[in-house]
Order: sequence, then C-alpha cells, then structure tokens
Amino acid sequence: MDTPPTAAPPPGASLAPVSAGRKITDRFVQGLVYLAFALAVIPLLSVLWTVVSNGVTSMSGSFFSHSMNGVSGRDSGGGAYHAIIGTLEQVAITSVIAVPIAVLTAIYLVEYGGGRWLSKTISFFVDVMTGIPSVVAGLFVLALWMLTLGISKEGSGFAGSLALAILMIPTVVRATEEMLKLVPNDLREASYALGVPRWRTVLFVVLPTAMTGILTGVMLAVARVMGETAPLLLVIGFTKAINTDPFGGPQGTLPTFIWEQASDPNQTAIDRAWTGALTLIAIIMLLNLAARLVARRSSATRR
Repeated sequence: MDTPPTAAPPPGASLAPVSAGRKITDRFVQGLVYLAFALAVIPLLSVLWTVVSNGVTSMSGSFFSHSMNGVSGRDSGGGAYHAIIGTLEQVAITSVIAVPIAVLTAIYLVEYGGGRWLSKTISFFVDVMTGIPSVVAGLFVLALWMLTLGISKEGSGFAGSLALAILMIPTVVRATEEMLKLVPNDLREASYALGVPRWRTVLFVVLPTAMTGILTGVMLAVARVMGETAPLLLVIGFTKAINTDPFGGPQGTLPTFIWEQASDPNQTAIDRAWTGALTLIAIIMLLNLAARLVARRSSATRR
C-alpha cells in the first residue's frame, strides 16, 4: 500500500529552531577549521618572512647584472645574473619538452584510453614516476645521456632540462587528467551531436574548458622543478661565468648558486644565498601571476 504524500507546511510556517547542541557543535568544528588553517599558514609566513628579511640585505642592482666570475666567497659584490639566465633557459626548455608530452598523454588517458591495457600501463608508470626521487632523474640522464651516449660529458643546461622534464611530466599529466575529467560530458555529447569529430571536440571544446586548471597544474610543476638542486648538481656542471648557451658547457642555475653560496662559511656568501632564494621565490610568484592573468583573460574571451 502506497504511503500518502506528506503535506507541505502551510505558508508562513517557520522551521523548528536549531538546538543549542547543534549550534555548539557547528561552532566547535568551525573553530577547528580556523585552527587548522592557522597551523598551515603560520609556518609558511615564517619561512617567507625569514627569506625576505635575510634576502634583502644583499639585494642590489649589481646582483641582477653581474656574475660570480672572479669573486670569492668573502668578497663583496658579485651577483646571480648567470644563475638567473640559466634557470630561465632550462625551465623554458623543460616546459617545451614536458608540457606537450604530458598534455597529449592526459588527453589519450581521458578521451581515448577507455580502460585499455595501454592506458592502464601508462597510468601505472605515471604513478611510479610521480614518486621517484629527483636525484634518480639526474642519475638517469647522467648514465644515459652523458656517459653512455657521450654527449655533453662536462655538463650542459640541456642535460639539466632533460632531468627536470622527467620530474615535470608526471605532475602535468595528473593535473591535466583531473581537469579533463571535470569537463561535463554534456559538452562532448553536444559537439558529437552536431557531427564534430572527436579530435576537433577535444581541441576546441574540451581543452578550452579545462585550460585554466591545466595552466595551474603546469605552473605548479614549474614551481617544483625550478627549485630542484640534486639532479642539476649531477648533469649541468658548475660555473661562475655567464653562459647563455644551454648546449655548450656547464651552466649556472639559482638552486646550485644557493647551494654553493650557502656552503661557504663567509657571511657575505651566506647573504648572497639568501638573496638568491628570495629571487627564486619572486620568479616563481611572477610566473604564477602571469599564468593566472593569461587564464583569466582566456576565460573572459570565451565568454
């Protein structure tokens, strides 16, 4: 026997008041959330304040326009121009190598994989690559690229880019894959109903919809690889001079510059290491800001 439908409350009737116990529980949980947020933010602000307060001491125009060529640890002056150039070039090459491979891999896993054995195998190896230590990527490039093939035995910026690309690809693959999964299937089905091929649907419907999240994932991956030190120490060599050619000889980077200056017992070198760390943080923040502006402008254009 069907139960009769519940009668709707008459107009003007108010809901029952919330009990005091539920109010107390709500306030308690809300306080726990605020406390967890404070516990997460306080260390971040502490680290940021420490880097800024110690990094501004050696901040000057010469720091961004001179290298450390001929400058010892106890000498004043010198700068990280050679390291900044090397970092920007290597990260740019890394992005050119890693981002297309990672995005195409994610497109295959989401749009074409369909539970096939190949997609499962790719997902497995992406998970494995996500957890490998960064020094393993450097050892792989050192063993294969430099020792086995005999290319750039003295180290080069391009070898460092190859090592960073190994670390960057799985991060971008996972971020892109999750963003593509968030695209509603209704958009795909509407495109298919109009007779649009799958590749055009992916290119002109799915990717633009997920572009903001993909850019965010790419910038997170860039922020990760830009601060890596261990693989670079193995494959790029070491130099204090300016080398703008990533394919010709050792090249400086900000992480190796920070490591080299921080290992010097002189206070002048330690101050330069703090300034290098502040510069690295500033570059990462500027790149993230630029990516957000590009994503916001592209979303506004689609509207």
